[in-house]
Amino acid sequence: MIPRLDYQDSLSPTTLQFLELLARSAFRGDIEKSYASRLAMATDNSVYQVVPQAVLYPRSADDIAVMLKLAQGPEYATLSFFPRGGGTGTNGQSLGGGIIVDLSRHMNQIMEINLEEGWVRAQAGVVKDQLNAYLKPHGYFFSPDLSTSNRATLGGMVNTDASGQGSLVYGKTSDHVLGLKAVLENGDLMATEPVTGQRLADKLALETREGEIYRTLYRIGRERRADIEATFPKLNRFLTGYDLKHLYQPDTDTLDVSRVLCGSEGSLGFITEARLNITPIPRYRTLVNVKYDSFPSALRNAPFMVQAHALSVETVDSRVLGLARADIIWHSVKDLIQDVPGKDLQGLNIVEFADTDEDAHKAKVAELCRRIDGLLARGEAGVIGYQVCDHLPSIETIYGMRKKSVGLLGNAEGRKKPVAFTEDTAVPPESLADFIMEFRALLDAHGLDYGMFGHVDAGVLHVRPALDLCDPEQEVLLRRISDQVVALTAKYGGLMWGEHGKGFRSEYSPAFFGELWEELQRVKGAFDPANRINPGKICMPYGSGASLVSVDGPKRGKFDRQIPIAVRESYTRALDCNGNGLCFTFETDSPMCPSVKISRDRRHSPKGRAGLMREWLRQLSEQGFDPLAEEVALQSGGLRFKQ
Repeated sequence: MIPRLDYQDSLSPTTLQFLELLARSAFRGDIEKSYASRLAMATDNSVYQVVPQAVLYPRSADDIAVMLKLAQGPEYATLSFFPRGGGTGTNGQSLGGGIIVDLSRHMNQIMEINLEEGWVRAQAGVVKDQLNAYLKPHGYFFSPDLSTSNRATLGGMVNTDASGQGSLVYGKTSDHVLGLKAVLENGDLMATEPVTGQRLADKLALETREGEIYRTLYRIGRERRADIEATFPKLNRFLTGYDLKHLYQPDTDTLDVSRVLCGSEGSLGFITEARLNITPIPRYRTLVNVKYDSFPSALRNAPFMVQAHALSVETVDSRVLGLARADIIWHSVKDLIQDVPGKDLQGLNIVEFADTDEDAHKAKVAELCRRIDGLLARGEAGVIGYQVCDHLPSIETIYGMRKKSVGLLGNAEGRKKPVAFTEDTAVPPESLADFIMEFRALLDAHGLDYGMFGHVDAGVLHVRPALDLCDPEQEVLLRRISDQVVALTAKYGGLMWGEHGKGFRSEYSPAFFGELWEELQRVKGAFDPANRINPGKICMPYGSGASLVSVDGPKRGKFDRQIPIAVRESYTRALDCNGNGLCFTFETDSPMCPSVKISRDRRHSPKGRAGLMREWLRQLSEQGFDPLAEEVALQSGGLRFKQ
């Protein structure tokens, strides 16, 4: 018997009753409970897999409010809700066994632009590149950059306080948020922006959930200032959960609740809309691609590049370069990153300058080139050459290669694949080279292969060790390495989660926050006292007795290992999908997956279909059905059966 993928026997009676009530209510969004729909939301860009009870696609903030108000009934107290955007998280931030609420399908409208004041207002489901395509004719862009910009949503960026290339100049998402709209756990709507004076007093006097939030945050901001300054690291990237550091400004007695919602990973409420400041597009851009004899040389020379007042310094190691050479993308960049005769290119720093002033721009580029020429003449710093590129399409091509690095690493041969679980460590930039040398020694001691790339200007490097998570012992190794990396980053005054959020790494929160841990729990309790919004992520309400999710959470490999090895090796294309979600791309000129662009249904994407195929194979095995034997039988009967 071939199993079917649309059964509902795993849905709880409470969930089914709630969905029936929701269907009869004023909720106008989509309600999906088929197993295929739920399976498409069981994974993100992480190693984890959790099948939800149902998936909801609201059309407005009112839909979310209706949903949550209905859920206030005592018979629905056990239901939990998990906000989701583009599904690009690398640590399972939006995964959960309750009800997934996906804002990307319908809530993706750009509402308003004000060029005089320099801001735009958009719904949470708007994709970052979609927003920039809208802003480009006006001469502006939304500057926080990230490698998943063609599919990551603004709501996801707010919830992870996303940043990337150029963050030393452009900052993080929270640095550009002027105001947010959110729906709280009880269905109340709340708008946030910096408030002071009488407006702050009015907020503090409210006898509502919003008032409790303001009173809790105001007390923490005023009373725990010294502890906050002592606990939060002095880093460009310091994503630690709830941003208490920028919540309150004592000199002006100003409170900004938006700063706590930024980086909250959907654990405090549903972000539905954001008002964001926008940046003029630089008129002049230049890349200086600096080549090195080793990756350590590139790392140690990065501060030298930052001193040149560059916008960003990005690095890739020899493994990433080698994978790029084997990919079709190399044909477009090989003339821009040429080999140096007689030298072995083992590391690359991509230094970008961007400015609106032509003379200032040219002067900075010329000064850096002069200094690099000096290094070459003296044979210092491991520099073996460099190339200057100021042709905009070529610049985009080089960054296209850099952004594709994650996918290229995932295409590695063999059963071991580079996986995301410790790939966004952040340490002070001056300590990065020493930190990475210890990091490499740690991974080498376990006999692991890995690739490295990242933002050396901010002390952030992406490191993805290659593991076969179908092997239970490798899953144990993942835990061991996670513990070791947490300790290593602490040694250097940094964080394990400098860019991509906590998610299933939330178990490490209490040790990091120390005496402030109770205050974070009180923040969670003020917003979500019943612990129903993305429970287990970042922290739990004070005194609730609830637990945090763990690095040991259910992983995709747990399910894949139930498929016989021979079957896995026969269906490698489905099993090797790395979850990166590039097939969700917003790019209108990309041929990738027109079906998902039209339907906005993730089941119809290559990733969605790969997930369905994996589960189908798992269930076949569970029922004792061997697809390979069936293939042989069909062939022997004169039929040709092709995968």
